[in-house]
Amino acid sequence: MTDGPRQRSSTTGSAKDAAGEKESGGVALKKEIGLVSACGIIVGNIIGSGIFVSPKGVLENASSVGVALIVWIITGLITAIGALCYAELGVTIPKSGGDYSYVKDIFGGLAGFLRLWIAVLVIYPTNQAVIALTFSNYVLQPLFPTCFPPESGLRILAAICLLLLTWINCASVRWATRVQDIFTAGKLLALALIIIMGIVQICKGNYYWLEPSNAFEPFQDYDVGLIALAFLQGSFAYGGWNFLNYVTEELVDPYVNLPRAIYISIPLVTFVYVFANIAYVTAMSPQELLASNAVAVTFGEKLLGVMAWIMPISVALSTFGGVNGSLFTSSRLFFAGAREGHLPSLLAMIHVKRCTPIPALLFTCLSTLLMLCTSDMYTLINYVGFINYLFYGVTVAGQIVLRIKEPDMYRPIRISLIWPVIYLIFWAFLLIFSLYSEPVVCGIGLAIMLTGVPVYYLGVYWDNKPKCFDAFVDKMTYLGQKLCVVVYPAETGSGGGEEGEEMKEAMSPLSKEDNHKSGDC
Repeated sequence: MTDGPRQRSSTTGSAKDAAGEKESGGVALKKEIGLVSACGIIVGNIIGSGIFVSPKGVLENASSVGVALIVWIITGLITAIGALCYAELGVTIPKSGGDYSYVKDIFGGLAGFLRLWIAVLVIYPTNQAVIALTFSNYVLQPLFPTCFPPESGLRILAAICLLLLTWINCASVRWATRVQDIFTAGKLLALALIIIMGIVQICKGNYYWLEPSNAFEPFQDYDVGLIALAFLQGSFAYGGWNFLNYVTEELVDPYVNLPRAIYISIPLVTFVYVFANIAYVTAMSPQELLASNAVAVTFGEKLLGVMAWIMPISVALSTFGGVNGSLFTSSRLFFAGAREGHLPSLLAMIHVKRCTPIPALLFTCLSTLLMLCTSDMYTLINYVGFINYLFYGVTVAGQIVLRIKEPDMYRPIRISLIWPVIYLIFWAFLLIFSLYSEPVVCGIGLAIMLTGVPVYYLGVYWDNKPKCFDAFVDKMTYLGQKLCVVVYPAETGSGGGEEGEEMKEAMSPLSKEDNHKSGDC
């Protein structure tokens, strides 16, 4: 961990200033993400394999079909409120990095670093590894109809999936967004098929579990603790709604397309989740649904006959797109962290011609491949899921703090403060319940996060490191630049003043030379 060149970390600079920076002749991230691709990033990252494989987490805790559907609707509405808060923050602090950038600017470097630390260490590597393994499982399952695919085969195919998608993301932003668009469209078509089949079932009179008297008939006793757990499961199912904020700087017209993509995507996902679950109960009883290990596959076997193969292929396509979206957005988080000096400065560089953050992408891929070699990734996800949710609330609370600290700051979008308050009430309820129901798991998650405190003070806060250490880091950075053919983006130093001068001083000779030669991407 090294103190790389730093951006302005205060929020006193207005969004207008950030938006109005002059384009220089150097290498820069391309603004290639339009509205359709922006919606693809949000929808593609929220809808993974869960709605196809195991939407039963909500149902088994809600205790009835009716309550489960209410939970899906309410969690969708709460997610929309959280996304509204992030939309305001995204256009007020128009920097890539999402909640990391907002927490760092509002609450300071240590808070931001802890958000980045837990993401780098556990959250993204484990999530990407699990999604890749789900993809390989559904691809290999037809080859092993009578048994489980071999573990080694699953991990090798998952690694191939990760390497292929990393190569695509390194090659071109446009290629990566096209992959995301295509696979998001594919999973939406598969879910549309499920919903249409559900409508056909209702037209045939198969809606026993949707009649109010039956929908609210509990298959186990109602329990406040279990219903709270259903809300927690529902909230996790909408995870990924904030991912577009990680790539703000690559959005075409972010002041328009960031909020517009959120307004389109979150209601769309909520609609799909609710009506897919309605469709499932037209073909399966709650008991059958809970007993199935792959709900969409069971649904397809019941209703699609010889075309039942569509469902496992849909799950594979969905997870493939999910890996691509996660690689794309998480690499921008690491890129933003390095640019602020919270990760090695090499990760803040982009290719001189392709304008992609190749070091950050390779780092993301390598950390995920390492997770594939471990057997404890599912345990780690349980430990840090609480921390991930914790930072959602901290970020939304930061919106209120920023309103108080910087009341005159330029805000292209300004929502009523009642919305962050509503979100925080719901967030606090789930957080307290999590602590009460699983104190050990939450405690271990907090402990993992707090290991970042000494790393921050040694790697970031400590300025006067030994000269031999700085020389070693410079040599490694220079070597990495040569291998990846990368330099610092021109925007990093384009703000003028002391920050721009610090960046110019920090750039290695290779960066200066290549930035002069390369021209804009």
